[in-house]
Amino acid sequence: MSPVDPDEPHTVDIASATAEVSAADHAPDVETPRGLGRFRHLVHELGKFGTVGGISFIVDTAIFLTLQKADFEPLTAATISMVIAASVAFVGNRFWTWRDRERTGLRREYSLYFIFNLIGLLITLACLGITTYGLGAIWPVFSSDGAEFVAKQIVGTGLGTLFRFWAYRNIVFKK
Repeated sequence: MSPVDPDEPHTVDIASATAEVSAADHAPDVETPRGLGRFRHLVHELGKFGTVGGISFIVDTAIFLTLQKADFEPLTAATISMVIAASVAFVGNRFWTWRDRERTGLRREYSLYFIFNLIGLLITLACLGITTYGLGAIWPVFSSDGAEFVAKQIVGTGLGTLFRFWAYRNIVFKK
């Protein structure tokens, strides 16, 4: 096949191109290495968990910033926003992320979910408290709204999310 000069007009045989794509669509399946199927399932779960988490993060952020502007104490604002966001996340995770898992009773799942959310909340509050009251007592910049936002929404939420994914997947919505 000779190189195509972009300045010269050329034709494309649509029928041949369509036939080649069609043939590729019907190529025999290639065996995947052992364990790759489980990895794909984990990536799929992470995607769903991330989507639910993203929605909950938006809810949490909006409420936290609103309460912060209304002069709520930072830990109180964080607790209120996270409880509401956790409720949104429970519905999404229970009925979408892990809908294929065996049901073990709504009361059990809801109780465990909120126990693990409480632990996640404590992880986040620890990050916020260390920043605001620990570092902020030494360097006032750490008690600013921006520093509190980063401590809670980025550092605390990130660490809490890693813990919650593990707990939900292995304990709350186990197979």
